Amino acid sequence: MNDTLVVIPTYNEKENVREITAAVLTNARWADVLVVDDNSPDGTGNIADELAAGEPRIHVLHRAGKEGLGRAYLSGFAWALQRHYEFVFEMDADFSHNPVSLPKFREAAQNADLVLGTRYLGGIRVVNWPMHRLLLSYFAAMYVRLITGMPVSDPTGGFKCFRRAVLEDLKLEGIKSNGYSFQIEMSYETWMHGFRLAEVPITFEDRAQGTSKMSANIVKEALSMVWKLAIRRGFKRTPGKTHPRSIVANSAAMAS
Repeated sequence: MNDTLVVIPTYNEKENVREITAAVLTNARWADVLVVDDNSPDGTGNIADELAAGEPRIHVLHRAGKEGLGRAYLSGFAWALQRHYEFVFEMDADFSHNPVSLPKFREAAQNADLVLGTRYLGGIRVVNWPMHRLLLSYFAAMYVRLITGMPVSDPTGGFKCFRRAVLEDLKLEGIKSNGYSFQIEMSYETWMHGFRLAEVPITFEDRAQGTSKMSANIVKEALSMVWKLAIRRGFKRTPGKTHPRSIVANSAAMAS
């Protein structure tokens, strides 16, 4: 049985769902896929059901309606925790996150509790974005690092791999954000709980099929959430102690 799950939220992704699941299964033969569909009007959920019927590594979680990216991921994480998965990925359905990179994440997760894909470490690797959107994303990353002190180059990215211990410890029902701020909150809380973060370089390519979910409200939510997170932690700039369930603590215990 596989110990890794790739969670892929979908809403109106009929052009991509077949190809993205096939690409994940090909590039990560050690992983299962969970499609979390928010009752897509275009029939994405039905297509996912057809795929699952013919492939035991594909699973589908149907939700009643569109509640946002963060709620979809939290539902997927809860589904994973109810089962045997030790590593839980999150990635987009539109190929902006390339499944070819999945093995790099899995390798990095041997020495980290949360692995983040970064577009900005050692240069900028973004394809087919207009300049205004690239600048918005790049400076938003700088803004988040400035306010929170989080030691990562791309805190707003959504291509990640969590160890099970992180998701169990974070008390997912307490995660309040939903849009792109969800990505910031999850990474920040992981770090503040004393877990180890690592980054792997990725190339981000804007979607070729379907419609982007980005909006001005999503950006505003993310900018305001950063201050809420900092205030919540009293503007602490470091997490303090290593979490006892961190891979770091476990490695030290084994070495001794």
